[in-house]
Amino acid sequence: MIVEQFDDKTNTLVLVVKGRFDYSCQQAFRESFLKRSKQCRFVVDLSQVNYIDSSALGMLLLLRDHAGGNKGEVVLTGARDFVENALRMARFERLFTLG
Repeated sequence: MIVEQFDDKTNTLVLVVKGRFDYSCQQAFRESFLKRSKQCRFVVDLSQVNYIDSSALGMLLLLRDHAGGNKGEVVLTGARDFVENALRMARFERLFTLG
């Protein structure tokens, strides 16, 4: 499940992912960020994720591309041990800000 929270003042979209972050979230996740400007700041809150798979990693890469790659700002926050380990195994700390 994806919950969107947009702050007009800071031009920040927070995507709160709940439960499993897998292929079943793909459409909702993509629709959430594609309707926002590439100049938007993106924060993905992973604090409520209990499972992540390779399709979720792919979705995060699509978000990064949408945000402008190295020029964009995408922050991944709140990852619990299992999720953080998956992100680090994929070397995502090189591509995203992990917080």
